[in-house]
Amino acid sequence: MSLEKDIESFVKSVGLDLYDISVVNEGGDTIYRVNVISREIENNRRKGVTLDECVNLTHLISPLLDVTPPVSGDYRLEVGSPGIERKIHSLKQFEMSIGENVALHLKSKEKLKGILLKVEDSNIILDVDGEEILVDFSQISKAKTYFEW
Repeated sequence: MSLEKDIESFVKSVGLDLYDISVVNEGGDTIYRVNVISREIENNRRKGVTLDECVNLTHLISPLLDVTPPVSGDYRLEVGSPGIERKIHSLKQFEMSIGENVALHLKSKEKLKGILLKVEDSNIILDVDGEEILVDFSQISKAKTYFEW
């Protein structure tokens, strides 16, 4: 099994979903970042992830990384939420963002903002001002969720 699949198993075991894993360099430090989101929906939005859930998950994942280091050299494990406004890179992440506000930048330079209704095959379906718009995933250059204040 791959390291990502092992981590995903731990994440699911505590009732969360794995959003993404990344390796970033900040201030000369290498950070192995594991972002998770809640499975629970509250008031048509995903519940937040608590600090206790992140700490618990860190304690589960850390021994695995001691045996199978994710990067060479020193690094710091960081487990957290990707936030209410987050980048969307994959169809899986679109599926995890259904019901949320999303902003799309298309390869045609067009920009769309609306509520993500569903994902069917490689199609993203948005409600843009009451109209259903279908966009093929391959036509999206950038996507993110956003929060309206």
